[in-house]
Amino acid sequence: MGAAGSKLEKALGDQFPEGERYFGFENFGNTCYCNSVLQALYFCVPFREQLIEYYSNNKNLADAEESLLTCLADLFMQISSQKKKTGVISPKRFVQRLKKQNEIFRSYMHQDAHEFLNYLLNELVDILEKESHAAKSDPETSSPSGKIANGPKSAHANGAQKEPLDTWVHKNFQGILTNETRCLRCEIVTARDETFLDLSLDIEQNSSITSCLKNFSATETLNAEDKFFCDKCCSLQEAQKRMKIKRPPHILVIHLKRFKYIEQLSRHKKLSYRVVFPLELKLNNTVEDADAEYSLFAVVVHVGSGPNHGHYVSLVKSHNHWLFFDDENMEMIDESAVQTFFGSAQEFSSNTDHGYILFYERLAAGRTS
Repeated sequence: MGAAGSKLEKALGDQFPEGERYFGFENFGNTCYCNSVLQALYFCVPFREQLIEYYSNNKNLADAEESLLTCLADLFMQISSQKKKTGVISPKRFVQRLKKQNEIFRSYMHQDAHEFLNYLLNELVDILEKESHAAKSDPETSSPSGKIANGPKSAHANGAQKEPLDTWVHKNFQGILTNETRCLRCEIVTARDETFLDLSLDIEQNSSITSCLKNFSATETLNAEDKFFCDKCCSLQEAQKRMKIKRPPHILVIHLKRFKYIEQLSRHKKLSYRVVFPLELKLNNTVEDADAEYSLFAVVVHVGSGPNHGHYVSLVKSHNHWLFFDDENMEMIDESAVQTFFGSAQEFSSNTDHGYILFYERLAAGRTS
């Protein structure tokens, strides 16, 4: 079982959640970026349940052709069906498949956890869409029992008039942004919708997620070389532009842009800024679903002072307990410990453990956790 697992079992005692499993992941040299994201996704319960359901509905498919989707489903199934409550598992097959498929992740260099998450979610979507199209064109596989994916309703997600794609990955993570541009001459507003699976936010020292979101939606004036071509005026005009969240997702993933390219240094620098991320987050100024409320359930943390080296760990909330995962190791932590990962109020600080990717789950209307 390992010392970490038995220690966690003792800490939880008779409060150990029925049917839950807590397993650390083996590290293959530099795969902490992958381990930390996989833990966050495993404790994204709606995603986990749908992935396991996909696995049980498509067992023959997993044998037929290996993909990142089948490897991930297999890994999650392995964890959830363990007889032991805690321990260490090897995500070797998943990591091998990842490296085989994308050369970026083949080297032993320090990898970016956000880049990996982004690649993984988009890859899962592509696989589900291909399977859905294949099922529709093959009458044998499109029988009611062959639940492969809730196929896309349109080929392109970005068109304003089209319904967004609708696989179960989209149902969990996809939101819609609307880009509003108002011509300052004729006052006509042009709105263009675009979908997102996560939001990347610029950060400032001693700020909060709420203020970062406010800046994300701030009005920007387009003038001089940045003028906007207005279809009504048939010419370039000064305009005001802003980005709003039109439809918030069920799972809101926020990426804090901690790695910034500094021109003078000709390299990236890590911003250790203190950015407060609340346990409960209310999204204001959304076009639909005003005041959507979210609860934090996972944080991927970057440990280290620079962008090209360091380590990733994750914090996850499971059945009202907070757990800390560091590759093979895991321990229970107090909820108040989450705030130690906000960042540093001073530039030079001994604390280099900073929240990097935040995972929030939407609360049902009128319910707080």
